[in-house]
Formats: sequence, structure tokens, C-alpha cells
Amino acid sequence: MQTPNPLPPNRPSPSVALTRYLAVGSLLGLIILGLAWELVLAPVRPGGSLLALKVLPLCFPLFGLLKNRMYTHRWVTLMVWLYFTEGVVRAYSDRPPSNYLAMVEIALCLLLFAASAMHIRWRFRDLKNAAVASAPDAKPLP
Repeated sequence: MQTPNPLPPNRPSPSVALTRYLAVGSLLGLIILGLAWELVLAPVRPGGSLLALKVLPLCFPLFGLLKNRMYTHRWVTLMVWLYFTEGVVRAYSDRPPSNYLAMVEIALCLLLFAASAMHIRWRFRDLKNAAVASAPDAKPLP
């Protein structure tokens, strides 16, 4: 009797899994930072402001990243630049502590972009290598 393989056949490589975790973590960090920034840490008005609603669009890609959807990784690399731009503007124009929070936002945006871009690249590489490996006389891609 043959023993079942405990690992799924399409298990992602460690680098792909790491980039996925970094992307999800940085997106969660942006959501938490945006809420804390506008409601508690440095709100525009005392007691918080409606600017906290800026994190609402970040909740949509969260579900796609958690489900490991490639399409979500693709479009989140475009959407993140809106938050990067806000961070740059507020880092330059706001006073402390708001400008420090904006610098954290910039760092999280860059991490999210890099993690998603590398996730896409490495996942496609793994798919190509799997396709090549299934073909006869195949050589893996670098």
C-alpha cells in the first residue's frame, strides 16, 4: 500500500510564501496605522476624523491576498502608490508626530509594493519551472 504524500503537490516555494506573508503583513500594518493615526495618535481634529475612512479601500485587497489570488497582487501594486503619495505629502507638510507616522506609511507602502512585485515574479517563475519539469527533456529556469 502506498503512503500518502503529506505535502500538497502545488506547495509554494519558501520565497513565494515569504513574499505573501510580507505583503499581507504590510497591508495589515497600513490598515492599523491608518486607523490609529486618524483616530488616536495624530488626528486632524481632536477626537478623530472621517479621514480614517481612507483605510476602507485597503480592506478589499486584504481578502484577495489572504486567498492568494495573483490578480490581487497585481492591482495592489498600483493602488499602493496612492497611499505612498499621501505619505510623502504628509511627511513633508505635517508637524510631528504626524510626519513620523507618514514616514512609517511610506515604508509600509514600499514593503507592500516590493513584496507583491516579487511574489508575482517568483510565482510565475515557479509555474514556468513546473511546466518545464512536466515536459520531457526539460531544464529548469534560473
